[in-house]
Order: sequence, then structure tokens, then C-alpha cells
Amino acid sequence: MRIRVFGQFVHLPFAVLTAFEAAWFFAVFILANFDPSRFDFTSLRQAVASMWPQAVLFSGVTVTSLLALGLYSTRQRARVGGVAVRIGLALLAAVVVIALYSYIAPHSGIERGTLFGATLGALIGLALSRTIFSRLVDESVFKRRVLVYGSGKNAAPIANLRRRSDRRGFQLVGFVQPAGETSSSVPRDKLIESEGRLADLCMQYGIDEVVVAMEDRRRNFPILDLLECRLAGIDVTELLTFLERETGRVRIDVLNPSWMIFGEGFRRDPIRLFSSRMLDLIASSIILLLTAPLMIVTAIAIKIEDGWRAPVFYAQKRVGLGGRTFNVLKFRSMRTDAEGDGQARWATKGDARVTRVGAFIRKCRIDELPQILCVLRGHMSFVGPRPERPEFVAELAEKIPYYVQRHCVKPGITGWAQLCYPYGSSEHDALEKLQYDLYYIKNNSLLFDLGILLQTVEVVVMGQGAR
Repeated sequence: MRIRVFGQFVHLPFAVLTAFEAAWFFAVFILANFDPSRFDFTSLRQAVASMWPQAVLFSGVTVTSLLALGLYSTRQRARVGGVAVRIGLALLAAVVVIALYSYIAPHSGIERGTLFGATLGALIGLALSRTIFSRLVDESVFKRRVLVYGSGKNAAPIANLRRRSDRRGFQLVGFVQPAGETSSSVPRDKLIESEGRLADLCMQYGIDEVVVAMEDRRRNFPILDLLECRLAGIDVTELLTFLERETGRVRIDVLNPSWMIFGEGFRRDPIRLFSSRMLDLIASSIILLLTAPLMIVTAIAIKIEDGWRAPVFYAQKRVGLGGRTFNVLKFRSMRTDAEGDGQARWATKGDARVTRVGAFIRKCRIDELPQILCVLRGHMSFVGPRPERPEFVAELAEKIPYYVQRHCVKPGITGWAQLCYPYGSSEHDALEKLQYDLYYIKNNSLLFDLGILLQTVEVVVMGQGAR
């Protein structure tokens, strides 16, 4: 089941997990500063009253670190060992941040023993909560029971959902075949006979939500049946809205312009534009200051490998906001003759054109750092669709519907598509990424941007998707 929190779809079990762990971190910090030999409720209340700001700080920083390492993500596929490594890194990062804060603010009241005890308590709580969560998250108690009204090609996208993360929020009960519609696109064993009222069928199977996936709504549309279901407390959802909510992308194969025109989202108000620009300026300035030494070392390494006359950067035309082109700046990671014939080529896995230094800086995403200058100049944002070359854009726009709509926002260094889909270098990959880009464009907000930035930390630290 997914719920909306500040305009964003959040998986209910993960929301519950986050709230529980945040409360646990708060509690263990208080207890770490409390003498159990003198326990009484008066002393406990006094401890909470005096230490709650520090406990909130510890809880907030720890939850943020866990989020940055992908531990509240529905797309997390790491096994037990991978989750343990991420938890260890997250707690280490939280301890470093809080230790730095206590050093800068020596009167903060955070002592080493308290921080150590709270971190140990957090580790024990995480081990227990994650074990329990892994057992319960896929149980039906957290899932909405869904009935699909339709059995043709429009219903096929639901029947074909294979990824575990896409099916975590609901339990598919079955499909109802409308009059005049074929059932060749859905499993035969999932077809449910319906001769009476749709509301009675929903009550019989304990349905929480009906998804309307008819092929032709102009004929035999069950408006009275759906109205009766709605008034009985059963949610009625349009197919594309359901797929958007559950998969985190906008499905191109069932998309129609009216859904984009009349649906929610696609905000471009002045407040949103202002918050986006402020985030770009603040984040760019901080990262530029922090990474300046690393950028200098990278420039020297490129010079040592390719010669002192070899260029450190390369500038390349990309398509940005409104279809206008600009020069994107990166550290050069390929040979200087990578496209000597002038022919644009996709980068591929194990690309022979990549230098030794280039392979390392691509793996660590260091080659992307000069794009901060593009963000400061206003050509790019920190978060948004990846900018593509004009040659590829012209080709893809002819073959992929709605492709040019991704240029209604500034391109970004990182984005929702980069988090959800691995590095792609084909027309199919461009189509898949576009679906995530459209989801971001529709649901973009300051909170969503911050969440993407935090989750990008996991991509960089774990070296995911680099080529």
C-alpha cells in the first residue's frame, strides 16, 4: 500500500519502519544518558526534557544516513551482507556528523559515552527491526487487495509486473472481463466470473481497490457499478494513475495526453522554481568547496597519463530546458580521438575508448563534478533528467512518443531515472528512462529533490551503474 506524504507516494510499510526506527533512535539516546540504577518516572521525564534536542538530532541524522544508503528504498535488492554493510556505513556517517557537531559546539551536551551507547542501541534496534520487517513486508496485512476491471491489452501491464518492488504495495486478486473484451492478455487463472453487481463481487473477495483498465470506455462503461463501489468505501483508480503510484514511473504504452492535461502535478509555480534554484546554488557551492582538492588531483592524474598538453576537460553540446543547447563540462575520461570521425556514439560497458584514469573517475562519478559549474550558470539543475546530445535527441524524438516533454525542466546531474534504471545506451533504455523522467516531472518538489540527492549518495558510495 502506498500513501501520499507531502505530495509524494510513500510505501506504507517503509513509512511505518522509518517512524519506528526514528522513535527508537530517540529513545536509545535518552536511555544512553540515563542512569538505570536510579530509575523513576520523574527522573525519566527530566532526562527527556533536558536531552530531547540532542535526541532529535541523533535520530534525524541517523535516519538521514540510512536513507542516503538506500535502506528505506523499495528498490533495495541487497542481500543480508549488503544490508549489513550499508547499516554500518550509515551509523559510521551519523557518528562522524554528530561528533563534528559536538566538536564545533562543545556545549551541546553530547558526550562520547552517550554517543557510543546510543549508536550501540541503534545497531541492536536496526538488527531487530530489519529482521521483523523482512518477515512482514511481503505479507498481505500491508497490501491492498486489487481487482482489475479489464482483461485486454490495457490490463496487460498490471499482469506483467514482475519486479518485487512494483508488487510490494498490492495483492492482485484477479481480472473482470467486460462485455466485448478479450482475455488473451491476462492469465486465465486470474479471471473472475462476474454476473451480478460489481460491488457484491468486491465484498465477496474483500477488495480494497478497483483499477479500471478497459480498452474502450465509450461502450458499456460501468459507471453505476463503479459509483456504487466508491460509495461503499472501495477506491476506484484509473489504470495509469495506479501504475504511476506502484511503479514510480509513467507508462508510455498506456499514456494519453488528457491524463497529463487534467491530472495532478506538473507544478511550475514561482515558489517551486525559486526553491529549485536555491537548492542548486546552495548544494553546488558546498560541493564545489568540498571537492576542490579532489578535482585538482583528478586534473593532475589526467595530465600525467595523457601528457601535459592533453585537455583535462571536454565540452559537449547537450539539449537543455526548452530544447536549447548548451555545453556540458566534464573531466575527460576517454581518449582525445574517441570520436575522431565526428560520429556520435553511445558509451558502452567496457568501452575501449576509456582511459585508465577515466575508468576510475567514471566508476566513482568524479568525472561529473565539473557539471557543478553548469548548475551555477543556470544551464542545469542538480536534479532532473540527464541531458542528451542533439544527435540522439533528434533520433529518439522521432521514435519515442512524449520524448521532447522531458525538456520542460532543466536537465540534472542526478535524477529519478538514474536511481531507478541502470546506465543505458540504446533506444529501449531511453524509453525506459523517459518513463521515470516523466514521473519526476509530474511529481517534482523540493522534498523529492532532497530525497533523490540523498539516495544518490548510495549510488556513488556503492559504485552502482557506472561505465
